[in-house]
Amino acid sequence: MSDQYAPFKASVVQAAPILFDTSQTLEKLASLTAEASQGGAKIVVFPEAFIGGYPKGMQFGTSLGIRTAEGRDDFRRYFESAIDVPSQATEKLGDVASANRVQIVVGVIEREVGTLYCTVLFFAPTGALLGKHRKVMPTALERVIWGCGDGSTLTVLDTPLGKLGAVICWENYMPLLRAAMYAKGIQLYCAPTVDDRDSWIPSMRHIACEGRCFVFSACQYLPRDAAPTDSGNLASEDSRQALIRGGSCIVSPFGQLLGGPCYHEEAILTAEIDLAEIIRGKFDLDVAGHYARADVFQLRVNQAVQRPVAWEDGEPKVE
Repeated sequence: MSDQYAPFKASVVQAAPILFDTSQTLEKLASLTAEASQGGAKIVVFPEAFIGGYPKGMQFGTSLGIRTAEGRDDFRRYFESAIDVPSQATEKLGDVASANRVQIVVGVIEREVGTLYCTVLFFAPTGALLGKHRKVMPTALERVIWGCGDGSTLTVLDTPLGKLGAVICWENYMPLLRAAMYAKGIQLYCAPTVDDRDSWIPSMRHIACEGRCFVFSACQYLPRDAAPTDSGNLASEDSRQALIRGGSCIVSPFGQLLGGPCYHEEAILTAEIDLAEIIRGKFDLDVAGHYARADVFQLRVNQAVQRPVAWEDGEPKVE
């Protein structure tokens, strides 16, 4: 592996979008990517919901059995901040990747028909959109505003830097999902998140050690004053307290912190990545190979696209 892959630098970005302003957020992403690239990064990882936003504390007018007109309008505003895939927005993201000759991994709020998904997009240094992963299990109130992805986007990409994939926020607490990613040979394990709890860092270190992979966890840093005054954000009444405090990190296949955790500020964390460390680690622990005991434990994964309507002649006809 050391002959096949040369060491390279990777960056995780700890920042937040301009809530409800996708155009300005794209400009911010371009600036942050250029800064990471100037620092030598070949791959730049952004947090969950960086494009489209994570409106922490908003309730969207919901309680059990009740939806309000104001909440429906909050959702309309959030929907308008989301992006289609592909679209002009993804073309812009591709242009940023190409201009800086880096791979970009970025969390977006994706819309399809009338549903929103929490999604991660992967871009090549050429600007090509390589693939996506949709969050399969939104957590708590996220289920009100996001749909569930299916097994068709448990994406691991074979890139020049290594095998690249993403597991979003609390998906990382799904043991079987992690097992599926390990079985696909993931080496560059991206964990975009908005979880700023103290418990997050031990989880990232465990996953890196368990999977013998490099973990890149990019968390948002969202000060309260960054939320629009009309957003109804109730997460913090103290203007000095951040809505999302950060906690980004980079972890080696032995669970060692190579960068971070970083809190209470926007930051770009950069570390050198040597994939030979993965094989050194798998010498004694390969949970998808010699440490798996397939004669005792097996996992079945449904990777088929799940569609509510199947058209016998391939595509719907609209006249």
